[in-house]
Amino acid sequence: MLQKDKINAFIELGKFLSQFQRNKSEKIEGVKLNELYYDRFISLIELSQSHNGWFTPEQVYFSINSWAAALTEDNLNKWISSYDFSKVNTKTIGLILAGNIPLVGFHDFLSVLISGHKVLVKSSSNDQHLLPFLANYLIEIAPDLKDYITFTEGKLENFDAVIATGSNNTARYFEYYFKDKPSIIRKNRNSVAVLNGKETTEDLVNLGEDIFRYFGLGCRNVSKLFVPEGYDFKNFFEAIFEYQDIIKYEKYANNYDYNKAVFLMSLFQLLDNGFLTIKEDASYASPISSVFYEFYKDIKDIESRLINDKDSIQCIVSNNLVSNSIPFGQTQKPKLWDYADNIDTLDFLLQL
Repeated sequence: MLQKDKINAFIELGKFLSQFQRNKSEKIEGVKLNELYYDRFISLIELSQSHNGWFTPEQVYFSINSWAAALTEDNLNKWISSYDFSKVNTKTIGLILAGNIPLVGFHDFLSVLISGHKVLVKSSSNDQHLLPFLANYLIEIAPDLKDYITFTEGKLENFDAVIATGSNNTARYFEYYFKDKPSIIRKNRNSVAVLNGKETTEDLVNLGEDIFRYFGLGCRNVSKLFVPEGYDFKNFFEAIFEYQDIIKYEKYANNYDYNKAVFLMSLFQLLDNGFLTIKEDASYASPISSVFYEFYKDIKDIESRLINDKDSIQCIVSNNLVSNSIPFGQTQKPKLWDYADNIDTLDFLLQL
């Protein structure tokens, strides 16, 4: 199957996804297969929360909109322009996907197919419906893809390489189990924000997006703040107040109540606004509904630490205070060329 045909299929998928907006979905003339897939996809989106309580319609629509923005002809061509696909020897790549946020494994799925390989997908039990639906749409658009896409509910078998995502504990299992196969094994990572107290209200509102999107369940969610000594959190709390409705979601509220109680019983000092607790802590990984923070004296010390801890960090957010940081509000809007864990997935696939 020609690569251009695969690219065209994903472009059509991007057009299909662009129709779906929270509270204002509308068919666009000329989008292929709307008569078969449009209404079914809206139903699936609305049912997603019954499959996974964290997959509210708002969060699913956000993920869909992000992929609609990514899957354009310009983006796809820009992404692949620096790679040589001429020597690909088609192999089967096993994908073991996480299920923490909607369509979290879509980039790996896309990368395998664009690179010229076949994909064997083992979906997470927490996200079993969205990706297969989109895969079926792609196959309807480009029937030859049927020979390139397989989903399995059982043990992965008959594959040549693997990309697996899990916790630090499951990653150790993956590393042992797949030790004889080329692999990318992804572990727990967290994202951080570095502040200096000069951030605008808009910056801090956007930081709230980095914290609360997907209820904080993603590795690209900010879970740790580095702030200068004497930092006053008043402006931060005022800016993020617009996210207060998050506490209305039962699963989030239950985590907020539980984690706050644990902190208080342990006599930790907390700052609390009724839907988020912040706690001084050296760790990067904070529990749902909480963000950790640390004070710093010299920004250079933070930059050195983040370099040393790069294997634990997914994204760094700041107003260019440290190198390799991205603007506030952008953590959940990666480009196709923004690879998870800074591992070039396409390069890995092209080396097989």
